Amino acid sequence: MRLAARPSAIFPDVPVLRPLDSRWVFIQRQVDAALNDRLERGGAAPIVVAFSGGGDSLALLLAAKAWADSAGRRLVAITIDHGLQASSSDWALWCQRRAERLGVEHRTLVWADEKPKRGIAAAARAARHGLLADAARLAGAAVILIGHTADDRLETRVIRRLGGRVTEPRSWSPSPAWPQGRDLFLLRPLLASRRAAIRGGLKQSGETWIEDPSNIDPAQPRSRARLLLAGDGDLGPESQSAPAAALFDHVAEGPAGDLMIASEVLVDAPRSAARAFLGATLLCASGTATPPRGDRLDRLLRRIVAQETFVATLAGARVQSDGRVVRIMREAGDYSRRAPPDLALPVGRAVVFDGRFELTARLPGLVARLARRCAGRLSERERRFLRASPPAARLAAPLVVAADGSVSCPLFGPEAGVQTRGLIMGRLAGACGAVQDEAAIRRVANASRTP
Repeated sequence: MRLAARPSAIFPDVPVLRPLDSRWVFIQRQVDAALNDRLERGGAAPIVVAFSGGGDSLALLLAAKAWADSAGRRLVAITIDHGLQASSSDWALWCQRRAERLGVEHRTLVWADEKPKRGIAAAARAARHGLLADAARLAGAAVILIGHTADDRLETRVIRRLGGRVTEPRSWSPSPAWPQGRDLFLLRPLLASRRAAIRGGLKQSGETWIEDPSNIDPAQPRSRARLLLAGDGDLGPESQSAPAAALFDHVAEGPAGDLMIASEVLVDAPRSAARAFLGATLLCASGTATPPRGDRLDRLLRRIVAQETFVATLAGARVQSDGRVVRIMREAGDYSRRAPPDLALPVGRAVVFDGRFELTARLPGLVARLARRCAGRLSERERRFLRASPPAARLAAPLVVAADGSVSCPLFGPEAGVQTRGLIMGRLAGACGAVQDEAAIRRVANASRTP
């Protein structure tokens, strides 16, 4: 393990030093502004901080702790031990002790899965987000603070120019882990700050941090990007999501989770906003997590803008257009290759069905099953309820089978013995930028529940 200054920082008897020079004051103000803008002061829920022990995450933890003390909020620092370095367990121990000296609750999570031989960086990133989401949900948090900086934005742009498929970090965005990241957002308060300024402020105050040798490993795409930058770079403003948020206001949801929007709305929208919206809608309606290929998404958008009449499938979603209204829903035919199994519903514990509905059983012995397998046993009034959605969407709806074999529709109401929450519209709201702060996360989550 390498530390950026004195090795003794791993021991708990080192005094806590608070950065006070002008560079740190500027960074603290940036963090305060970001947290004041997005988070609630005095809220009961904790705030999770992703803490790797590197300089950026240490700066974030210090600044977030100062804000939390003034705002009456509790922090939980989470360290992910990927097991990719020989010293990773030592680093996790350092993080634990450093957080505890600050008076911050700390938890270490280990990525214990088998590591892939190819694409290790992407796999580690996905594992990190999944573990952070699990930890945040267990703690009752809705927001995870991430220590990405302006340099991470610049490096991402270089990686993309070199052909890498990575997403530029945004200051506020939904968790990319699905479905464990539902109702969780990432906040990056340092995204406008340069790494050199952050670390300069820490050094001035005698702080130390962990230096991961992979950050200078030329075999890693991000390390190569850092070498190619070798300077300030032209950052530019963060892209805005307001056009996509405006499109979200025109979406309606059918009873089976199908989404509808007038084609003329997409015709009139800026092409970049329409494209981003369509890609997000496909994922949300299908409950999947792998974005559609760009060329196929472009072809689909051209047909919609031309107001054609057609049926198409993409990214696990079915798209139906009559030239006036576009309907996007789960592609039931996809189940012939990947049908979701029956899902046991433990009493009082929320589980996610097919990435689209959260079900919490009130009664024992209930099982969630795909409608195409047992819709014939529904009551007539439940069938009438589902007929407001297209036949393909109805086939993909969840039904609940009781121990006696009776079948009911949890989307219809509480008669099924299940509290149901649709995840599609809430996920789409987050993806489109229509959820802008911690209070809105809670409102969106509560709005989609059945009685």
